Amino acid sequence: MNTRREFLRLMGLSATAAATLTLWPGITLAATGADTRLLVLMLRGGLDGLHALPPYGDPGYAQLRGPLALTPNAPTAEDPAALRLDGTFALHPALAFAQQLYQRGQLLPIVAAAPPYWGRSHFEAQDCVENGTATPDGAQTGWLNRVVAALPSVDGLAVSTVMPLMMRGGGRITTWSPPLPMRVNPILLQRLEPLYAEDPRLAVAFADALASQGAGSGVAMAATGAMAAKAKAMGSDGRLPQLMQAAGTFMARADGPRIGFVEDYGWDTHANQAAILSRKLKELDNAFASFAQAAQPVWSRMVMVVVTEFGRTARINGTNGTDHGTGGVMFAAGGAVAGGRVGGQWPGMRPQQLYQDRDIHATTDFRAVFKGLLAAHLGLSETVLATRVFPGSARLAPQGGLLRADRAA
Repeated sequence: MNTRREFLRLMGLSATAAATLTLWPGITLAATGADTRLLVLMLRGGLDGLHALPPYGDPGYAQLRGPLALTPNAPTAEDPAALRLDGTFALHPALAFAQQLYQRGQLLPIVAAAPPYWGRSHFEAQDCVENGTATPDGAQTGWLNRVVAALPSVDGLAVSTVMPLMMRGGGRITTWSPPLPMRVNPILLQRLEPLYAEDPRLAVAFADALASQGAGSGVAMAATGAMAAKAKAMGSDGRLPQLMQAAGTFMARADGPRIGFVEDYGWDTHANQAAILSRKLKELDNAFASFAQAAQPVWSRMVMVVVTEFGRTARINGTNGTDHGTGGVMFAAGGAVAGGRVGGQWPGMRPQQLYQDRDIHATTDFRAVFKGLLAAHLGLSETVLATRVFPGSARLAPQGGLLRADRAA
């Protein structure tokens, strides 16, 4: 980067925001083979794979999903059409850019995927996904950090406020997160005002804070409405697209990190799932687009993998949501991915095909997918993968055919 100004322009950051931006020291290009890149995006809370990737062609789908069922056929204004991929699967209507990637052969959904832990605890399942073992306490370091440590001269980046377990360990990792906003959301100020009004000291400080933001008593409703409209248009607060744009910008640099990690929250949908996931999946789709644009210089050598700690129940609950399940969905995207098809082994949704009569039966172990990608994309040996990156996984074969180079060979 020639100048600080140019860096800020590429990052889309203002000078004020940049005041709190801290860069990591000397990230250098790896001296190992091709300049390939890998980003892992973790959706915490348990994405419902049946909603993101509805298997509309499965005979048991509509019956088990009821009002949450999505189909590419006969849409209405209240029930937009799912985005057809093939005769069995579609994408949620909010995933329009993801569908474009699929049509270009750059998106590969992988069905019925799960970590080796099949319990229903968020914390234990997330630990298992991140430490790369079969048990929540199987390792104190993260498997993606161990990848960095296994590759000479490679640095990693965690786009996170604190170092996540996935990236903890002896490998060279730096964290980055966007600065906190300088202005407080006016909706929050409106809700806090009555609480501060009864305290003679705090009321004065709160009034000063309102004045500094140019807001009067009760907070201007016009500002509130504008904020709400913007949030609705962006899909939540737009934070995930911002994080992914930052990751893509850093990883696109010639001397940028080859390994990256981003995390997002809010995917635990026990109630009112349709509305929540319409918003969250739109945000995810915007994040796909932001990352692809920012990482364009290295997109042909990029693999991005989206994971979540578990799937959700096949049947909906009494509050139009879903509970913690087992088999979920992974997404692999990027110019190096052999996409344009749905990967994995679909177990079916008839009652007798469900796991414990409630979940999609997992048929793909996360580790097999990552072992296949790490071997073919980053050049790690099966011995390193089975002993250092995913210890105890020697009997789990790396999944092949995930990359364009694999399928062309």
